Amino acid sequence: MNRRSFAQSVGSAVILSAIPGSSPLTQDSAVSKPGKVMAIAAHPGDGMFTMGAVLAKQIERGGVGVLLSLSLGERGAPKNMPIAQYGAMQSSATDSAAHMIGAEAILLDYPDAEIPFNDESSLRVCDVIREQRPDAIVTHWSGSWHKDHQNCHLIVRDAVFYAGLETLARKYPAYAVSKIFYAENWEDAANFDADTYIDIDSVYQKWMQACDLYPMWRGQTGFFRYNDYYSSLSVMRGCLSGSRRAVALMSDVSQRSRRLQSL
Repeated sequence: MNRRSFAQSVGSAVILSAIPGSSPLTQDSAVSKPGKVMAIAAHPGDGMFTMGAVLAKQIERGGVGVLLSLSLGERGAPKNMPIAQYGAMQSSATDSAAHMIGAEAILLDYPDAEIPFNDESSLRVCDVIREQRPDAIVTHWSGSWHKDHQNCHLIVRDAVFYAGLETLARKYPAYAVSKIFYAENWEDAANFDADTYIDIDSVYQKWMQACDLYPMWRGQTGFFRYNDYYSSLSVMRGCLSGSRRAVALMSDVSQRSRRLQSL
């Protein structure tokens, strides 16, 4: 059995306590102030369903959560509903859901299914990162069959690079993000290897209520039952991490080195 780390939160106050038999990856102080976590998603639903519980947990502990969506996900509209109308519903749901968990919502205006991966989009996200100065970012994993999710992953990768580049002059000063994690998404499952677990039991009901504000949550706009999938997934991840309910993340490869003085 692979040994995984269990995180109470992410950000400047990440507390990685070992699952029985494993070694902690870090020894950050449990009394340090929780930092700011930014979730960056292609669509608002992806952000709230797969990253919202992480934000809610961070906020509960006294930290800050920001949800950045690159589009409104308007092309997920049910049959016979105008795309613009559904986009407005998505925007309203995101504002309400973010308010419910105590997070800030930022919505960009790239068209759904056409989110471009280029310097313009990467620099635009770079500017938000520099303005918000998050301690940690949670975003899409690259192993996705969804074009927008793939591009979001690439955009965030380049945006983090640009944000930390001192010689790149933008509206806000350079800022280096210290931690990046990838969310568990049913559409991004290829080669996803969870290595960090966050206990979300205390915020579970609030997160579920926030997700329920989206029309797609209970399958009203398509075939997939997001509510059943993500609620069940939280139980399964809780079983693996020794908690009642949990969210699993995959840390960036650059964060996986263990620095030990001895075994």
